[in-house]
Amino acid sequence: MATTRQGYIAMILLPIVLSGTAAASDEHTQTELVQLTQELMDALPAGHADVWQRILADDAMIVDEYGRRQNKAEAVGSIHAFPPGFSGGIEIRDAQLRAQGDVAVLNGEFYERESVFDQKLVVRYLFSNTFVRRDGAWQLLAANDVTLPTPPPTLAVADLKLDDYPGIYRYGPDRAFTVARAGDALFYTTKAGGRPVGLQPVAKDVFMDEGDEKSLLVFRRDAHGRLVELIERRKFNDLHLTRAPAKR
Repeated sequence: MATTRQGYIAMILLPIVLSGTAAASDEHTQTELVQLTQELMDALPAGHADVWQRILADDAMIVDEYGRRQNKAEAVGSIHAFPPGFSGGIEIRDAQLRAQGDVAVLNGEFYERESVFDQKLVVRYLFSNTFVRRDGAWQLLAANDVTLPTPPPTLAVADLKLDDYPGIYRYGPDRAFTVARAGDALFYTTKAGGRPVGLQPVAKDVFMDEGDEKSLLVFRRDAHGRLVELIERRKFNDLHLTRAPAKR
């Protein structure tokens, strides 16, 4: 009976032990892959292409924040030291791992601080790196990152006549942006009771919205200076909206 009881207890404890072992293994793998990814980022300012040569798999596929696709030779060949007047570094934040056997995906945020002739810039990216383990060593097989839209600095635009812009701008049946003013700010909604999206001035008749995509909104005037159109420039495309006649 004792032997049976011990066997029963072992059956209960085994999944717990295995789970703990897997968790410890994943934690070790995440630490290693974060370190490898950080090595790649640290190599950029000084142009240490040899680091990329070592860590990238020979059949690596890289897609950068500009949408450029590169193989290993192209990626390694693009690594050059920052020019004089430029400096900076990239910190990895909020790393998360998904691992299965000899394949692991690490994603998180690249938090970049850059100095351009003493002007301080901050850019954030979301990245996803896929690693494979070959001959006992992890290699970067695929990498993708995208720039994370963030609120830009506020610009002071002189002689901005906010009362010019409120109105309804249509781009299809029952589809319109309604631009309104609230104090010294402009916003638009896409439906009655919808979430207001603030507009930050960039220049006369040009605004950036405060939505997720940070699109540019350009108000167009006719030969007489009257606003007749709104252009929403997003993802490198223009959506044209015609201003509806004001109700009398």
